[in-house]
Amino acid sequence: MNLKVELVPPVRRKPKPKDPLKLPFGSTFTDHMFTMRYRNSEWSDPQIGPYQPLSLDPAAMCLHYGQGIFEGMKAYRRAGKVYLFRPRDNIMRLNDSAKRMVMPEVDVDFVLGCLKELVKTERDWIPDLPGTSLYIRPTMIAVEPKLGVRASLEYLFYIIVGPVGPYFPEGFNPLKIMVSDKYVRAVRGGVGFSKTMGNYAASLLGGKEASDAGCSQVLWLDAIERKYVEETSTMNVFVKFDKELATPPLDGTILPGITRHSVIRIAKDWNLTVNERRVSIDEIADGTKSGKVKELFGAGTAATIAPIGELLYQGKSYVVSGGKTGDLTRRLYDELTALQCGEGKDKYGWVVSV
Repeated sequence: MNLKVELVPPVRRKPKPKDPLKLPFGSTFTDHMFTMRYRNSEWSDPQIGPYQPLSLDPAAMCLHYGQGIFEGMKAYRRAGKVYLFRPRDNIMRLNDSAKRMVMPEVDVDFVLGCLKELVKTERDWIPDLPGTSLYIRPTMIAVEPKLGVRASLEYLFYIIVGPVGPYFPEGFNPLKIMVSDKYVRAVRGGVGFSKTMGNYAASLLGGKEASDAGCSQVLWLDAIERKYVEETSTMNVFVKFDKELATPPLDGTILPGITRHSVIRIAKDWNLTVNERRVSIDEIADGTKSGKVKELFGAGTAATIAPIGELLYQGKSYVVSGGKTGDLTRRLYDELTALQCGEGKDKYGWVVSV
């Protein structure tokens, strides 16, 4: 396939944000987007064109049966250079989600090449201040106009991008998180490991209750026993105990996070004991009292690393690390952000120059 490029005339382009640090996350988008369509069992019509509304038939199957997946990634600009962090892994994960949702896979190399071209096209939109980046949202939806519960035969794949500041208004400061034992997000055998839209819809009510309680996020427990920690709505979770760094295992109910994998790899290279194991909420609650829980943090593309300073569980508050950011959490944040921005030594081959 040949990529077609249709640029917006300069006089019709949007003004750039003056202060990207004050941008609400995910609210501003650039002048161009990438689109590609799937019909007759093949992908076609790849194009970079004007950012514009989508035209969907009211019977489009994504609107009725939830066939939709997406990814989240970032581009970073520092000292005049632009970098992507592990973009191939994100596209491969998109394909894993596609398999689970009975959607067509994309050619990883082709999509990565088109993504690079889109980022180059929107280079002037990428902020260069610490804590800022260009957020990238690849998305696939079922667009066949058909009422009937089956997989669609037609799909739209598109990528939109936009400049962002810090994900959490608190910045790199400890968050207050609510543990939900009232609602569940995913169960084994379901679609919890996929980045499908319905997973996030299922988290909204719990998220609203967390916000009403003054918390930034929900920490979900397993759906069967409602005992073991899984993840928050946007981040994988890590617990630093006395002698180990623990994180819930990939058993089909949580997202296999790219940042999660990066943390595990880096921590092991630092000779830390890292265990992917079940961690109960009682183990964490008791550990905050005994001092066995040294640090607690989230890991995800949007926030990179987010320290967690307090848990609200069954009406009780559990303070972690005195409500302060732990040394390991800070060290991991510094290491990852340096790698993402091309400022650290990349011995893993994770950073791609654009």
